[in-house]
Amino acid sequence: QVRLMESGGGLVQAGGSLSLSCAGSGRSFSKNPMAWFRQAPGQERQLVATMNYHGNTHYSDLVKGRFTISRDFAKNTVYLQMNSLKLEDTAVYYCAADSRTDYGMTYVTPEYNYWGQGTQVTVSS
Repeated sequence: QVRLMESGGGLVQAGGSLSLSCAGSGRSFSKNPMAWFRQAPGQERQLVATMNYHGNTHYSDLVKGRFTISRDFAKNTVYLQMNSLKLEDTAVYYCAADSRTDYGMTYVTPEYNYWGQGTQVTVSS
C-alpha cells in the first residue's frame, strides 16, 4: 500500500518556527515532484511549496523567504521548515506526490495523486 505520512504539526506562537516531515512508503517518489499544500477552514487547498528530482523548488508568494522545502531522496521523505510563522499560516498541511510526472515539476493541485492525511498547524498570537 502506498502511503504518505506527515508529522510535526502543532501549536506555535507567531514569529516562531515549526518543522514538518512527510515519509513515503510502498513506492519510491525520488523521480517525482513532492509538495506541501495547506487548507484553512472555508478556503481552497493551496500549494505552499514543491520540489522536483533536480532539486528545483517553487514557493507560494505567501511563504517565500520564510518556508523552506527539502527532500531526502534516500529516505523518500520531504520536509517543510517554517520560520517567522504568522497567524494566517494556520491550516491543515498536507504533503503530496505526483507519481505520473518524472523529473518535472507540478504546480496544479489535481495532478498530485498521492496525499497524506494532513497535520494541523496552529499559530497563536
